[in-house]
Amino acid sequence: MPDPENAELNRLQIEYRTNARTLTLGRQRIDLDDQRWVGSVGWRQNEQTFDAVRGTAAIGPASIDLAYATSQRTIFGTDAGPRSALAGDFLLAGVAAKRGPVEGKLFAYLIEYDEASALANSSQTYGGFLSADVPVGGKTSLGLRASYARQSDYGSNPLSYAANYWSLDASTRMADFDLGVGVETLGSDNGRAVQTPLATLHKFNGWADMFLTTPPGGLRDVHIAFGRKFPEVKAIGGLNVGIIVHRYSSSGGTARYGHEFDAMIGGRLKKVSALIKYASYHARSFGANTRKLWLQLEFSL
Repeated sequence: MPDPENAELNRLQIEYRTNARTLTLGRQRIDLDDQRWVGSVGWRQNEQTFDAVRGTAAIGPASIDLAYATSQRTIFGTDAGPRSALAGDFLLAGVAAKRGPVEGKLFAYLIEYDEASALANSSQTYGGFLSADVPVGGKTSLGLRASYARQSDYGSNPLSYAANYWSLDASTRMADFDLGVGVETLGSDNGRAVQTPLATLHKFNGWADMFLTTPPGGLRDVHIAFGRKFPEVKAIGGLNVGIIVHRYSSSGGTARYGHEFDAMIGGRLKKVSALIKYASYHARSFGANTRKLWLQLEFSL
């Protein structure tokens, strides 16, 4: 199960850092960009970490990020047996640049698993994104992001496929209100869809976690998000609410999978932070109707 009753060593690393360069060796978190392709899955009981060496360097407005890992330490923990750690060769490379409000990146993620159970997730993904966060007056800003990638089989993957990934997002912040709309498509070829086995998957495609593995027909997720902060409520620090509505279909749009409603409320009372999350997935042609509720409490000394 994703939240096992066990504990494990998430991080044991040595790091050398200067103003422009960083070198990290050992078991470590690797969070790249919005964690769509590589992330630490911080939401779960156990984090996803990597036994890796990673170097970053800044050169003027550009930055280089290069990592090589030999093991993916999954969220399932030591009690999960073979699923607790997946060995392989993982090369994660990216070159990014930022100029004013515009940021862009090109990346290459080469993933080759050793375990037979994971060979179908061996893949090579090449892509990039452009994003901008532009002030439009007062406390209002406009955010835009476009991403594209091409994924195909790699290494010992027994499947042969090549499929596209793309996403478009627009958001606006007006004082204490946030509004966002977007569409994300994970394409499919020969019955094999784009997969993101190193990602922080809970962040994407709904909190009910129905699409941790992309269906064979691919996935198109059209979503609308609304958020509100309440700084005027002094008794509860950081009080905020959020609502997201998803509509799912196959990547070609011919099969309608279902829709989902997500909601959350969070805040802080003195030394205690609380978060309540709710997800309700309504199935049409994929999965089953699913509801989930989480309560998270954090204490600070």
